[in-house]
Amino acid sequence: MNTPRRIAATFKAKDTLEGAGVHLKRGFSNVEAKHFDPFLLFDDFSSTIPEHYLAGFPWHPHRGMETVTYILDGAVRHKDSLGNEGVIENGAVQWMTAGSGIIHEEMPESVHGIRGFQLWVNLPKKDKMSAPKYQDLTGEAIPEVVLGRDARARIIAGTLADTVGPLQSIAGNPLYADVTLEANGSVAIPLPAGHTAFAYIVEGVLGMDVPESDQYASGVVLLFDHTGDSVSLRAPAAGARFLLVAGAPLNEPIAWHGPIVMNTEEELREALSDLRNDTFIRHR
Repeated sequence: MNTPRRIAATFKAKDTLEGAGVHLKRGFSNVEAKHFDPFLLFDDFSSTIPEHYLAGFPWHPHRGMETVTYILDGAVRHKDSLGNEGVIENGAVQWMTAGSGIIHEEMPESVHGIRGFQLWVNLPKKDKMSAPKYQDLTGEAIPEVVLGRDARARIIAGTLADTVGPLQSIAGNPLYADVTLEANGSVAIPLPAGHTAFAYIVEGVLGMDVPESDQYASGVVLLFDHTGDSVSLRAPAAGARFLLVAGAPLNEPIAWHGPIVMNTEEELREALSDLRNDTFIRHR
């Protein structure tokens, strides 16, 4: 690790309503997605007010992309058209590959608050009509590693500190890590050259590990530039917790309508026609 990356841009998560009226904070979406390739959207649906999240996300379709749901606290019940059903809770993660099409629902069950995040990942053209897949993991199945003197990380996907995350067979072989940085601590984390990388600050305050760096509070997305082979970050007295995500850009055209992400307008029209004609599900 010789060349730390710099922060290319920052995005403050914006209050948004989704699903059946869920209040969430959106880190980035279609307007900013061109900067985040292969990532499409990032939402933080954490809340201590049950009325802001219990209505959930009733049955809805996806095609041409993947969703990653990570629950720090609380519980969400998942059901889908493949017959999968289960509850993800307290450190668990769900990675759903929509491929050719899946219909699912995600319904929070916690009445004492929830902390959770959802990331959308684009699929390459060759995989957009592949068979849907579903993976979920309990919190106990996610390994934790020590990073230097001041940090530790839960590795959900990808490789960090010679440890491979348990989620496998994911397009683009992304890195997804939940990093905790001690007060007044610093950490340097290697990243593959050319991969898009961003951090979302969950708790505390975070900045670059350079003199007089700007400091950023929770609810901010830090988008790193593509030059360099690492990110070097520092937390002041409050410490910090952040999600670090990286993946290889696809550099493919995007045709996007709601939860359907294809490469061309023709493919998008076909998907919407499939929904109207009840032919959306190609694999069961």
